[in-house]
Amino acid sequence: MNELKKDSLRIDELRKLLEYHSKRYYELDAPEIEDYEYDMLLRELVNLEEKHPGLITPDSPTHRVGGKADGQFEPVEHKVPMESLQDAFNIDEVLAFDKRVKAVAENVRYIVEPKIDGLSVSLEYENGLLVRGSTRGDGKTGEDVTANLRTIKAIPLKIDTDLPLLEVRGEVYMPREVFTALTKEQELNSEKPFKNPRNAAAGSLRQKNPKITAKRKLDIFIFNIQQIEGKALTSHKESLDFIKELKFNTVPLYTECSSIEAAIEQINKIGEMRGALPFDIDGAVIKVDSFAQREALGSTSKFPKWALAFKYPPEEKETTLLDIEVAVGRTGVLTPTAIFEPILLAGTTVSRATLHNQDFINEKGISIGDKIIVRKAGDIIPEVLSVSWHNQDKEIYRLPDICPSCSGKVTREAGEAAVRCCNPDCPNQLLRNLIHFCSRDAMDIEGLGTAVLEIFVEKGIVKTAADIFTLPKNEIAQIDRMGEKSAENLIKAAEKAKSNDLSKLIFALGIRHIGQKAAKLLSDKFGSMKNIISATTEEIAEIDGYGLIMAQSVTEFFSHPESIELIEKLESLGVNMKGEETVKENRFDGKVFVLTGTLTAFKRSEASKIIESLGGKTSSSVSKKTDYVLAGEDAGSKLQKANELGVNVISESEFAEMIK
Repeated sequence: MNELKKDSLRIDELRKLLEYHSKRYYELDAPEIEDYEYDMLLRELVNLEEKHPGLITPDSPTHRVGGKADGQFEPVEHKVPMESLQDAFNIDEVLAFDKRVKAVAENVRYIVEPKIDGLSVSLEYENGLLVRGSTRGDGKTGEDVTANLRTIKAIPLKIDTDLPLLEVRGEVYMPREVFTALTKEQELNSEKPFKNPRNAAAGSLRQKNPKITAKRKLDIFIFNIQQIEGKALTSHKESLDFIKELKFNTVPLYTECSSIEAAIEQINKIGEMRGALPFDIDGAVIKVDSFAQREALGSTSKFPKWALAFKYPPEEKETTLLDIEVAVGRTGVLTPTAIFEPILLAGTTVSRATLHNQDFINEKGISIGDKIIVRKAGDIIPEVLSVSWHNQDKEIYRLPDICPSCSGKVTREAGEAAVRCCNPDCPNQLLRNLIHFCSRDAMDIEGLGTAVLEIFVEKGIVKTAADIFTLPKNEIAQIDRMGEKSAENLIKAAEKAKSNDLSKLIFALGIRHIGQKAAKLLSDKFGSMKNIISATTEEIAEIDGYGLIMAQSVTEFFSHPESIELIEKLESLGVNMKGEETVKENRFDGKVFVLTGTLTAFKRSEASKIIESLGGKTSSSVSKKTDYVLAGEDAGSKLQKANELGVNVISESEFAEMIK
């Protein structure tokens, strides 16, 4: 194969890879590779395209800003493009940038500032009032997320100015302390935690419900003026000083530099302090200060020629693996954690990192006593990269055959990476099970959140889910910051939960593979807890929407004496064990509905319940098997797919007629 053909194939491969990872990063907020790995792929593509200009295409990732509006929010056309930045990975590239700038402009002064690792947004003010906030999107078109941005306390809804128009650009981020608390809560709830603060910020800002965004405690730094009417500004520093006067949370540590040497010195200073900052940065930005010089330099199709982003490489260090600890999660999964000699990474001392599962340990060939290479993923989460020296006297570490918490049996199902404890009464699973049991989608016991349950478990007030319904008022009232009123409210909330539908109790039990919908199907099929317990695997597997694995999970759960003991205790305390009579008639028998967009006449849960009560089913995705798509306001990709497949799309008024 000649060199041109080989490079052409690699270019195609890189473009597909970059498109895939760009979508994971910008649109799904679920990256699979580190920023540095993505940057290196992009750099390889840039080099190959420079080598073969004839292979460059207009839609190449090298010519576009990553990310695009996905239809979930109203599109916003940016009057001033929200450009990306050219990256540099070494000082030679910074010096080359300076040379290019000075070929056009004289007496150049630079501003160096930290590159905040978050989600870029625009804020528009008219006569001092915030009128719109939007995401960057692809740089030309973003998404209107005004309602969510209004929940960020650092964003002023009104500024002290009579300027007719002011548009500023900033970076929404999640402080490290908030991110740590959020991931801890997600792990306790057996949710998949966000990988890093940047994706946590992006996922939080792009919520349909602003209340969820408000709970995530996001913050923002403003770093640019996009448009301004009523005031003339001549430099970047002047503009930053001005927005600081207007009480915006302006990007910190911005420094004026009279030479490229001074700029490089400031880049290094910021790099040295990045681990100690309360927020994530992934580099430093160097910008030409003068607006007149910026205009003379111009821009490419993707980035301005007057700015450069210096990316700090991930810091990696060698250390000795001293031990491996094994913890047990809510669903019984055994998670190994590496304990190693403390090392300083990205400004903080670390001595622990997750080893994920047995497959990860086997792949790396890890044994206690080995020398390992550790880095911080996203500069915050320690991770083991590889083994640099293997202790030949020791075999690769294996997870224990019995649970380290209860000494019960552990198993690994075919096709799964996880090893898990089968004992539902395992002490280490208690807190996580209780958090799930009391959560909104389960028994919905108001007031019994993570913090309160941690106290109750620590003090021995709650040892099983049944204890929630016999809470001791006097003992709770004596707990610091609780009091008699709080105790009464908790007891009332628990009493109210006793009358919940059987499906909520089934979901609350935390049976593997059984989510809310599967719990409802189980309740509807058998009608009572007694019937479910006595059902065979084959009978359960007959439920439309179930499979053999789900059915086996149910019968496995109820085969444990501890599970039956818990059910009997709950029943004796008055917890409802019977399902609702849901199907009133069968006019929607066999019909599949998909709900999309914002419904105004019905809540989604109400519409789903009505459909199920009339014998129909709801699905989360549109396919050829879908009979109806109920489309509300701002319906996006699901509506588009329905139209492509010729699926019957109905409005809320049409739905109302159908259910009369």
